[in-house]
Amino acid sequence: MNWRDYIVVDPGVCHGKACIKGTRIPVSVILDNLAAGLSLDEVLRSYPSLDREAVQAALLYAAELARERVVAIPV
Repeated sequence: MNWRDYIVVDPGVCHGKACIKGTRIPVSVILDNLAAGLSLDEVLRSYPSLDREAVQAALLYAAELARERVVAIPV
């Protein structure tokens, strides 16, 4: 799967934040929900315009960002 098929950045939508194509659902909202412990099925029920592939794309997008960007974590 190529996350680029599901995620877009448009300055006119959600202030230019990465969103699922064809929606106004930011990738960060999906990730926040999963990080808070919601299951995939719960996320899909909360956002009926999403499908499993879109959520998978959000995870792949986040994984790529994590590989590309280093965030300093204080010890």
